[in-house]
Amino acid sequence: MTPAVKFLDARGLPYSLHQYDHDTRAESYGNEAVEKLGFDENSVFKTLVVELTKNHFAVCVVPVAAQLNLKKAAAALGVKKIAMADAKDVHRATGYILGGVSPVGLARRLSVIIDQSAAALPRIYVSAGKRGLELEMTPSDLCLATHAQFAQIAG
Repeated sequence: MTPAVKFLDARGLPYSLHQYDHDTRAESYGNEAVEKLGFDENSVFKTLVVELTKNHFAVCVVPVAAQLNLKKAAAALGVKKIAMADAKDVHRATGYILGGVSPVGLARRLSVIIDQSAAALPRIYVSAGKRGLELEMTPSDLCLATHAQFAQIAG
């Protein structure tokens, strides 16, 4: 049981879990989930950690088929500039390892921005907190669980 699952269970928020055999040679964790689970690449979202200032992080959730637009994400977070967090900082900031970062159940309270495209979907898929495990939720429940806001951050 991952911190994300425990967090959702403790709050009574609905979700479904989807598990697949993770291949350690996979080059893209998000694309691996799309391929192995057969989901639409626009409904599977990756969780990216960005650094706003030294040791101040936030989380951006975008479709695996898209790239994060750093300028749009910075604007949504109310700062001038952001950068992708170093891999070594991701675990420290979130409690999760790369490829298994969930926007839910983070080790520290971080700002979360979900790409606006999610709001139009009935269900989306995000990491459940470990490689090979995906959460299926409504975008509104994910927003509620993470105190997120929706913004156009994919580019």
